[in-house]
Formats: sequence, structure tokens, C-alpha cells
Amino acid sequence: MIRRVGRPGLIGLAARTAVVAGTASAVSGGVAASQQRKAQAQAQAQAQAQYQAAQQQAQINAAAQQAVAAQQAYAAPPAPPAPAAAPAGGVDVVAELQKLAALKDAGALDDAEFAAAKAGLLG
Repeated sequence: MIRRVGRPGLIGLAARTAVVAGTASAVSGGVAASQQRKAQAQAQAQAQAQYQAAQQQAQINAAAQQAVAAQQAYAAPPAPPAPAAAPAGGVDVVAELQKLAALKDAGALDDAEFAAAKAGLLG
């Protein structure tokens, strides 16, 4: 048989085409599988991040509720207003004011104490 030099025959051309097509489909299948694995990994990572964020938010909400409950439990009730000192019956207000003025002049009371005592008398 005489071998031709130059272009390959029909069978050689078909074989080469099959090899190229097989290689291309193998590579594209590998790339598709790789892309699918990456997409699944990203989806899992996003789901994990969302789960962790939800857990963290739940902990924050629980801590806030505990803080509000503790604040309400320990909040002191408002103090009742102090009763005004009413002058006792038969007390001479003018005489008491003269005594306070004498104490202030003697230095036993300062201006603030004098004003407070006078306000209590005049009530």
C-alpha cells in the first residue's frame, strides 16, 4: 500500500474531529461542575451568615428585654411630696420671725438657712 504524504484521509480527519470534540465536552463539563460547586458553596455560606445574624439579633433582643425588665423592677417609685409645715395653732409668727432674725444677726444662721426657716414659718 502506498502511503500518501500530505493531507490526512477521511478516517484520520474524523478521528481528529472526535478527539477535539471529546476534549471540548470534557473540559466544558468540568467547568460546569466547578461552577456548580462554587455556587453551592456560596449559597451555603450565605445561609450560614443569615443564620448567625438571626441568632445574634435574637440574643440582642433577649438582652434588651432583660434590661428593660430589670430597669422596671428596680425603678424606685416617685417620692411622695413633702407635707408643708403648717404653723401650729397659737404660734406667734411675728415673734418667731424676730427670733430667726436675731439668730441670723448673731451669726448662728446663714442667709440660706434663714430663708428656709422663714419659708417654713410663712408656709
